[in-house]
Amino acid sequence: MLKAEWFSFLFLVFALCAAQEEYPKLTEIVTDNAQIFTQPQLEGLRAKLTQFETETTNQLVILTINELGSETIEQYAHGAFNQNKLGQDEKDNGILILFSKLDREVRIEVGYGLEPYITDAVASRIIRNTMIPKFKEEDYFGGLDLATDQIITFLNDPEALEEFRQEIESEGEFPWWAILLMTLFLSVFIAAGGFVFYKGYSNLVEMFRGIFIGKLGLVPGIFMFIPTIMIVAFGLVFMLMPLFFLVLVFGFDFDPDNISLNTTLVYLVPIGFFVVAITLAILKILIKGKEDFKLSLVKSDSTYMSKTFSSGGSHSFGSSSSSGGSSSSFSGGGGSSGGGGASGSW
Repeated sequence: MLKAEWFSFLFLVFALCAAQEEYPKLTEIVTDNAQIFTQPQLEGLRAKLTQFETETTNQLVILTINELGSETIEQYAHGAFNQNKLGQDEKDNGILILFSKLDREVRIEVGYGLEPYITDAVASRIIRNTMIPKFKEEDYFGGLDLATDQIITFLNDPEALEEFRQEIESEGEFPWWAILLMTLFLSVFIAAGGFVFYKGYSNLVEMFRGIFIGKLGLVPGIFMFIPTIMIVAFGLVFMLMPLFFLVLVFGFDFDPDNISLNTTLVYLVPIGFFVVAITLAILKILIKGKEDFKLSLVKSDSTYMSKTFSSGGSHSFGSSSSSGGSSSSFSGGGGSSGGGGASGSW
């Protein structure tokens, strides 16, 4: 019985260790698990990339796989890069090109040390203009071979890299009249969103004031909060929409996997939103000095309600004096990647 339990324990430990090995262990500078290269192509790529590493210490690695499984290509590339510690320790000068055959996706994952050179924009343009056209013709070797040639050139020749960057910048240039029209167009959204947000937040402040002076019952006030918050959120969407529009128009690289939110900030922002509204409501009561603080659980003042919250009401928060602000021996050298790079599909 003890032997069976001991065997089960060892099996569990082995299974857990195996589970931790999620990504291929790279023992070659080019690992072709998807078998997209001929043997001469594979040997040629390995020779080229090995020579590049010998001359510069930069590791440019290719990994091809059949499919990603349950992960995104960004997650898989980041995990494979850091598990194999591509690039040299302290230099972090590794680059991984991950190719997924069945998913029809490719990514250039760049180590910290090379991010100033192979930026997200540079990697994105290599994928878009060099890799993808070849991949659509099923010339996988051609796309990857040309892409590695470009990366090697850019890392060896600063002038070629600067020229490439200028080409990228020129693609995003707009004439003055287009910028003017875009500014006017986006201003409409910002103004409309700002007005809706202002009216909604004004009503929110007044609702708190009404509750504090007993003219708005606490229970009906709670139910009124829901549509008011929706109006405020709608205004915020309109105000923020131009930012997303700019991302689409100017082609800024946006990788959600690289965004990290401060958990404390996530809670503090909505709390502060309500704290400011409550503070402004109290200030209005104190400044006017004609009303006392009291609470009503259910009953509301009908005259106050019709005058303040009806569509023809004359209430305006703006009248207050307060305001809201608001090779075979290949192995990684200990490098790491923070998620820089770009992805593409065809």
